[in-house]
Amino acid sequence: MSLVDDVLEKLPLERFRNPPPQVAVLRFDGLIGARGPRMLSLRRFAGAIERAFSLRNLKAVALAVNSPGGSPVQSSLLSRRIRQLAQEKEVPVVAFAEDVAASGGYWLALAADEIFAEDTSLVGSIGVITASFGFAEALRRVGVQRRLYTAGENKSLLDPFLTEDAKGVERLTALQRDMHESFKDLVRGRRSAKLKGEEGTLFSGEIFTGRRALELGLIDGIGDIRSIMRERYGETVRLRVIEPERRRFSFLSRFALPRRPDVGDLAADLLARLEERLIWARFGL
Repeated sequence: MSLVDDVLEKLPLERFRNPPPQVAVLRFDGLIGARGPRMLSLRRFAGAIERAFSLRNLKAVALAVNSPGGSPVQSSLLSRRIRQLAQEKEVPVVAFAEDVAASGGYWLALAADEIFAEDTSLVGSIGVITASFGFAEALRRVGVQRRLYTAGENKSLLDPFLTEDAKGVERLTALQRDMHESFKDLVRGRRSAKLKGEEGTLFSGEIFTGRRALELGLIDGIGDIRSIMRERYGETVRLRVIEPERRRFSFLSRFALPRRPDVGDLAADLLARLEERLIWARFGL
């Protein structure tokens, strides 16, 4: 036997002839929004979603969702891109709610053909919420005046540095109603005959445990990624986590002098982190 024959005999050729089934795993962990490097957005995840649907011997794409929601626009964009590729590639998509898949997080889970959760996962919150801060009184105390000039009577909407305006609240409420209707239409379209609860309950903005969500038809079962995928595709199935690409920095950027922190940027970052903390706190997390 030649050296070449000896090497070929030792190669695990069976793995090349019959590669193990693969399931791509996309992890959506955090708030949904276009701003900020940690936010879940289509811009950040577009490449990862494309790569997930391009794996060799792909059997399914799994969405691991742990999000209390955020931007309805980004939720819609992410969900739509996943559905487009699922249909083009004819690959099933299965979502798994972890701690929470609420509001925009549930919107994202609806991109899947099936949704699973744990008994104690928090699921649902099919509604729209807008949070802000009011600084008008604080400005008056320190002797600062807010000056706002617009062309168009409805150009400004509930400026946090001005006293709350009843007309602005009415306009915001109308916008929320439109968004809520879009959300409800999506749930009806994706879950259709699976829904078992009254719409007054399902669409009230209420949050449900995984067990209760199953009773209401908001999810399809109780289970985790590894167990469900091994049950369906065998114990040799490989779960491939597909991460979004990290931002690349040029060689010269390493030698750039650090920019002095801007007070406005620091304040905006502080408020963003505070709001993020408050959103997670709504679900006891």
